[in-house]
Amino acid sequence: MIRPLAAIGLALPLLAAKSDPLAGRIAGTPQRCITLSLTNGPSIVDAHTILYTEGAGRRVWKTGPVGDCPSLEPLTTLIVDVYGGQVCRNDRFRVLTPGTTIPSAYCRFTEFTPYTRPATPRKRD
Repeated sequence: MIRPLAAIGLALPLLAAKSDPLAGRIAGTPQRCITLSLTNGPSIVDAHTILYTEGAGRRVWKTGPVGDCPSLEPLTTLIVDVYGGQVCRNDRFRVLTPGTTIPSAYCRFTEFTPYTRPATPRKRD
């Protein structure tokens, strides 16, 4: 019985690395704001990670809540207060849990850190 558990214990880190949306990307300098017209999202990864994808996925912007944010988890909906065409650090958002009609209390965004996929060298024929 111990051997199968050991195998599962060894496999879990591999599964986690495979599903990490930031794996293989290089973190850049955190920015105060991102332009919404250039991004898709938000995607909620966990209670502390919110991602916005830029373009075809070459760059991913990582942010999260300042402190704890009630109900922030995958498959919930963010209701973001947008002023202009950008979302910035300390802008407010609320979380709407599936099956409910009343959103959570207000939460605030942290800075937005870009994670860029390294350029692949082109093959010369």
